[in-house]
This record gives sequence, C-alpha cells and structure tokens, in this order.
Amino acid sequence: MKIAVIGAGAIGSVIGGLLSKAGEDVTLIGRKPHVDAVNRKGLVLEGECGRIVIKVKAAENLDFKPDLALLTVKAQDVESSVRKMQPFLSSTQIVTMQNGVQSDDQAAGLLGKENIISGVVTFNGQFLEPGKASYSIPFSKTALLIGEPFGNKGNRLQTLSALLNKAIGTDISEDIRAAHWTKLIWNLQTAVPAATGLSYQDSYQYPKVRELTINLLKEGLKVIKAAGIKTADVPGFPMEPIETMAREALPIASTLLKKKAESLGKVPVLGSTLQSIKRGKSTEVDYSNGEIVNLGKKAGIPTPVNSLMVELVHEAETTGKFLTVDELARRSN
Repeated sequence: MKIAVIGAGAIGSVIGGLLSKAGEDVTLIGRKPHVDAVNRKGLVLEGECGRIVIKVKAAENLDFKPDLALLTVKAQDVESSVRKMQPFLSSTQIVTMQNGVQSDDQAAGLLGKENIISGVVTFNGQFLEPGKASYSIPFSKTALLIGEPFGNKGNRLQTLSALLNKAIGTDISEDIRAAHWTKLIWNLQTAVPAATGLSYQDSYQYPKVRELTINLLKEGLKVIKAAGIKTADVPGFPMEPIETMAREALPIASTLLKKKAESLGKVPVLGSTLQSIKRGKSTEVDYSNGEIVNLGKKAGIPTPVNSLMVELVHEAETTGKFLTVDELARRSN
C-alpha cells in the first residue's frame, strides 16, 4: 500500500514517520526545507519513546496515486491543497486530520463523501526545525480517533485502525463529528498562548489569564448548547472538566485550570496556534474561536471573549508581537 502524508508538518511527520518505521511505504509531502532535510539526514522524532531517526521518503509535490492519503495540512489550507493534488486523489481513501469542523465537508465537496474518513488527533506535536519534530504522549495510549463523517462504509475503519495502530494508538469513534466539536471547545484555549507568546504552563500561572480562559470556554459551551450541537468524550479531551469549570464559581474553576496546566509536565506546550505564529504562518483561529463567533451570530448569542481572541491572534500573526499579561487583561475588560 502506498501512503501519502499531505502536509507533513509536526503531526503528519510524526504519524507518517512512525508508519514508515513500522514498514509501510510512506511518502511525506511537505515544504522544501523539511523535505530536503528528511531526504538528506532522515526524519528525527523526539518524545517519550526517546530520540529516533527514521528513513522515510519525502517530496514537495504529490506525483503518484496513493492508496491512502493522510491529509494533515492546516484547516485553512484544505481546499487549496486538495485542488492542487486532486488529479492524483480520485477514488483514493482520504483521512482528514484537521482541527475545527469544516474539513470533512470541504474535502468531500472535491473528492466525494464516499472517499472521506475523519480523524481527530489527540496528541501534541511540535515542529522543531526542518527534518525534526517532537510528540508528547506515549504511543501506547490513544493518539488518534477515526470515524465516518458521512455514515457507515462497511468495515474499512477496522482495516484502517489496524494499519494506523502499527504506528500510533488509534481508536474508532461512533460519532466523529461530535468528537470534533469536543476538541474544538478545548482548542479555544490555543488562542491564549498565541496572544501572550507563553506556553500553557506559563500562561496559566496568572489568575487574570485563567479567568479569561474560563470565560472563553464558558462562552463556547453556551453557544454550542444553544445550537443543539452534540459533543463526545475524546481521549485526553473529556467534556467533564469543561462542564465543571463552566458550572463552578471562578476561584474553584481557576484552581482546576491551574492544575490542568501543571499536569502538562515540564516540556513547554505552546499549542498549534502559537507554533504557527512563531513559524510566520497563518493560524487556524478562524476555524476554532472564529467558528464560535459565527455560530453565536446565527444563534443570537454575543461572543465578546472569542471575538477578542480572534482579533488578538490575527494581530500577532500580522505583527509577530505578543501582549504582556497586563496588556491582555486590559484588552479583555
């Protein structure tokens, strides 16, 4: 089986690299500096399993028809990437792995619903430099959920799960769309490190930042409930802590959030949004916090906190500058 990983940044490189290590025929499709480094020195992965160097093929463009394509580009790049590679993807099984809730429909509009499987990534990956990435959970645990966004397609999920489990812990979701919404609610927080330039661990040392984050989550939860949207527990992203923080008084909720940050460990967790800004790339904020803003407008619910965070993240994208904690507090009042 020929496997193409389209958009081999942090997540794509980790999954594709580990599949190659397991003996699968994998080609990483990515940007030239990363491709050149991988072809020259191999792919370096660092994480709980130690440091490994993997021999894996890499190319800037897809020039063959894969049997399976893992689509790991950012949410804002789905349509353009699929259009560019569409001649090689007809009738190919595609696994979308974006944050947000739009990618399945976007890919299906170009490639057909019958070819789309949806994935929810539950591990943290970080692109360190060309040819090098890291991951932050042991791969004996569930790192990926897969499901059918458009209904049952026989036993293909079982076949795909068996393949992916050679590399990372993979489970099957009975409601993958609900799982995507759960992760979206959790990912509203990624705007906070993106605004401050600090890791989650450092950001949440400040009570003012924790209060802002709690209001951010409460607002998102209120909007999706008003819209009648279902959620489903995702490994590493259970809904119960979000529900509890939304229900409890601020001092209790703030303590819970601080403990959650402390549980992340000593390695700084930046979140995908801040990583994109530091690399000079556009972010997925319009597909996370922006999704809540748009849904709030449809439901007639104000979303001042998420609207502010969309604004602040776009400012950081444009200027490359971050706010101090005091500046963030002033902007949020």
